[in-house]
Amino acid sequence: MSSTRTLIRGGLVVTAAEETHADVLVEDGRIAALAAHGSTVAEGWTADRTIDAAGRYVVPGGVDAHTHMEMPFGGTFASDTFETGTRAAAWGGTTTIVDFAVQTKGRSLHAGLDAWYAKADGKCAVDYAFHMILSDVTERSLKEMDRLVEEGITSFKLFMAYPGVFYSDDGQILRAMQRSADNGGLIMMHAENGIAIDVLVEQALAAGHTDPRYHGEVRKVLLEAEATHRAIQLARVAGAPLYVVHVSADEAAAEIAAARAKGLPVFGETCPQYLFLSTDDLAEPDFQGAKYVCSTPLRPREHQEALWRGLRTDDLQVVSTDHCPFCFVGQKELGRDDFSKIPNGLPGVEHRMDLLHQAVLDGHISRRRWIEIACAAPARMFGLYPKKGTIAPGADADVVIYDPTVEQTLSAATHHMNVDYSAYEGRRITGQVETVLSRGEVVIDRREYVGRAGHGQYVPRGTCQYLR
Repeated sequence: MSSTRTLIRGGLVVTAAEETHADVLVEDGRIAALAAHGSTVAEGWTADRTIDAAGRYVVPGGVDAHTHMEMPFGGTFASDTFETGTRAAAWGGTTTIVDFAVQTKGRSLHAGLDAWYAKADGKCAVDYAFHMILSDVTERSLKEMDRLVEEGITSFKLFMAYPGVFYSDDGQILRAMQRSADNGGLIMMHAENGIAIDVLVEQALAAGHTDPRYHGEVRKVLLEAEATHRAIQLARVAGAPLYVVHVSADEAAAEIAAARAKGLPVFGETCPQYLFLSTDDLAEPDFQGAKYVCSTPLRPREHQEALWRGLRTDDLQVVSTDHCPFCFVGQKELGRDDFSKIPNGLPGVEHRMDLLHQAVLDGHISRRRWIEIACAAPARMFGLYPKKGTIAPGADADVVIYDPTVEQTLSAATHHMNVDYSAYEGRRITGQVETVLSRGEVVIDRREYVGRAGHGQYVPRGTCQYLR
């Protein structure tokens, strides 16, 4: 293939480490060099294509480390395929997703992984990697974990929730953690006390409480905090690192902060829905609240400040979406008479970068922290840095030209996710992705999609870089 050079001129380059007015030279899919705008070096560069980024930010492509494309749940499937979901990701300035391959009970990890390779192969608009969901912790699957780490699947998700589906008991969790302590893998934990929640679900339904808002009421804050505490103690016993996914509540965030204050290798992720939405949405009348059913659930608004504080103090390191969309018509409606049958999950892969930019304008986080929690930290956490998550010589040329001044209104009428509603319908925000490069190839060109299914490549990962 002939060498191609792209020059991005005149923008403010923002990474987690610094902000600098620089021109960026891209060659053969990688960042070749940066030089001060107007400098002799930059002025001497020539390219096949020049992108004018004056008045724009030039930021790394986002890394969304928690998505569920085509995820089976409750007799249906997430409505975004790898093709539609990664295209929507590109529209939102995310150039790498880490999705979850699922082990079926009684089957091997590799059988699950192969099924996900097949779903994604040749379909993705941007690059992708996989975590592995352990549904069945046995001697066989524990041995397989070692092989997977060697193959670049270096993180494993366990569930303290969903008895009979994904649930693992404390003994299984401890065994998996002990294995990860030896093989360098990272255990990701869905921390909710599923056994207790099932009792509360049964009692709520028996009392005639069937509306979506009860989904949040039975999945209590204390049961998230208790499970988070328990997961941390089990990780301590195993001598293993721990990453707690979709932290939604003040008390759970406090458990992680306390562990980190002891110097323990405990990490936390939250999601835009917990930062911007609340139980007010879940309580919308006429079953509209079903649109906001996800687990962990949305919390009362007062929990938001604790999550923002955790992101500022680095007690929470990553913002991912947990993108798992189900259409309102025909999918969310499965639970019209029983909140426990509403498929759990929200669409969000397209809006994460924009919502977090709005958080910069609102004073919650700094511009560099925006890039840290959306790009650099997830790349480091999951062994992708500095190939992904930064703009530096040698990195993949995953680059977003971002206009910080454009106002937009989020809506199902204009988003590109394959779902019939927006969790942020009518929300006005400032800032918008203008142009996106994935490994040097333009996939969004001044708000026009020019990418293609199959451009995205599978990326094997190293181990967590915070532990090296």
